[in-house]
Amino acid sequence: MKKSHKVFATVATAALLLTAGVGAAAMATPAPATDIQPGAGTVVAQNRITVGASADAVGAALAKCQADNLPFVTVALVDRFGTVQALLRGDNAAEHTIEAAKQKAYTAAAFGAPTSELAKRLTGNGSGIDDLPGTLFLPGGVPLKVDGVSVAGIGVGGAPDGKLDEACAAAGAAAVTGAEG
Repeated sequence: MKKSHKVFATVATAALLLTAGVGAAAMATPAPATDIQPGAGTVVAQNRITVGASADAVGAALAKCQADNLPFVTVALVDRFGTVQALLRGDNAAEHTIEAAKQKAYTAAAFGAPTSELAKRLTGNGSGIDDLPGTLFLPGGVPLKVDGVSVAGIGVGGAPDGKLDEACAAAGAAAVTGAEG
């Protein structure tokens, strides 16, 4: 065996032993568990859309788009932090529609307003809210609220006009809220 191979083998063996030793030490002394008591000013209650309601919303939004002869869209429902709860990609929906739907949904959830309304607030003069990462200020995103507080957003991307995207998103929101879309 060449000297370079021996050095590599020695280093690899030492790394394996070190890793195994760290793993064994971590397993030998588990971190103590601490229960935080709710209501003590340390825990925040959070409303979330259930998995069933999320599925109903994205299904209703895509169904509206399909009924409008727009099968090439993607629908996303995200929580107020932008974490995807449900995503449904229509037949022939292009790759970019996935990110557009997620970003519209997040923008609506984060700002608590439809993205079509938010787009009207942009001035085009220098830096603005539209520079925030992960946001998209184009029509097609609708917030979902509990007691007036935004808890999620539904977004649609891929229609040839953002108003069509937003009509589909509104239909999805209506499936959860019971309001007319």
